[in-house]
Amino acid sequence: MHMALLRNFLPILLLLASAGVDSSFALATTDDLQIEISKKGLGKEVLITQGSREWFMMVEVTPDNTVIIRQEKDGAAYLVDESETHDRPLAPVEVDAAITDYVNSVKARVPKKQP
Repeated sequence: MHMALLRNFLPILLLLASAGVDSSFALATTDDLQIEISKKGLGKEVLITQGSREWFMMVEVTPDNTVIIRQEKDGAAYLVDESETHDRPLAPVEVDAAITDYVNSVKARVPKKQP
């Protein structure tokens, strides 16, 4: 029952985090994933963990450009370490969409634990 409530609550947490509501950090647990979203300047960071696995995304927005970093680790080994630069600052709604897409892509790729 708790997992169903958390699964329904995750979009609200993402919305609150994207709106910059009173805290710089949101935490949710869903399907054994710990999801932390924090505001970083004009951008955001998301850290998703499951046991020794870790997924990280940072969207750094400056007045001139946007840098997006994605990393995936299993223990100390990096499985993914990539970045991309956009030649314009992303709007807050675009930052939120990028974070939401990343969280959803990780959730879709991670097998759910069987009871």
